[in-house]
Amino acid sequence: MHRRELIACLLAAAAAGCGRAGSRDGMPTVALVMKSLANEFFKTMEDGARRHQARHAADYRLLANGIKDEQDVGRQIDLVGQMVAQGVDALVLAPADSRALVSALRRAADAGVVLVNIDNRLDPGVLAERGLSVPFVGPDNRKGARLAGAHLAKTLGPGARVAIIEGLPTADNAVQRRLGFEDAIREGQLELVASQAGNWEMSRGNQVAAALLTEHPALQGLLCANDSMALGAVAALRAAGRTGKVQVVGFDNITAVQALIRSGEILATVEQHAGELAVFGIEYALEILRTGAAPADRETPVDLITAQTLA
Repeated sequence: MHRRELIACLLAAAAAGCGRAGSRDGMPTVALVMKSLANEFFKTMEDGARRHQARHAADYRLLANGIKDEQDVGRQIDLVGQMVAQGVDALVLAPADSRALVSALRRAADAGVVLVNIDNRLDPGVLAERGLSVPFVGPDNRKGARLAGAHLAKTLGPGARVAIIEGLPTADNAVQRRLGFEDAIREGQLELVASQAGNWEMSRGNQVAAALLTEHPALQGLLCANDSMALGAVAALRAAGRTGKVQVVGFDNITAVQALIRSGEILATVEQHAGELAVFGIEYALEILRTGAAPADRETPVDLITAQTLA
């Protein structure tokens, strides 16, 4: 072999070695990047993904990571970049912010990474501006919130005074859940006295709930956009001596709320199947890698959880 041919072969081999992580042995690597692992919902999501990979260990590798809290958007952007640098074949993302992650995803797509968006929908307008199409695999958050809100309205009756504790305002699922609560409030002829952001966090939800109880002494219901904030609201009700006098609904069906639903301290929550949600996204990413099919959105189920359904 001539020296020029040898150099060409070495360059080709180096290029092959620098491809996607799965290119060495034909097994793809899927990265799962979630929001706060301090939130039981995302820990359940991670556990479900790891169980799935263990059952399909011959089919794909899994890299899973999350951020310390719901507002650590910069760290999540860094994680996306790290996954791309490691050469993953697909990235399944539950974005903390519906807009801020799009630029990082554009870079991932340019690197040839298959993208799937789960849990919190990316902003369609920002995606369009960046020339990016990312399928959303996840629940209809507005529908789920409307289920919980309608159950509250049926329990309280027309004219009851209620307030909403919203999630992070920059997250699409927070917006959709607020809209779903508002749908139910309007249809049930309740009176909405306030709507404030609790940023998905128990401590902030507690602070907001405590302030609302002081400002609106006739309050009869609290619609919380996730269960962490619902737990904070329950603590505020206990501290104010108003347990049982204000009905609380949440969203996510984390383990910690189930005993409170049975005891009546929380009226209802919404199950969006955290243990399966990442799996739905991973399976779709693998399907796209395998078939090259054009990606499209896929809706996943939501269910109302009450004391009756837990019985």
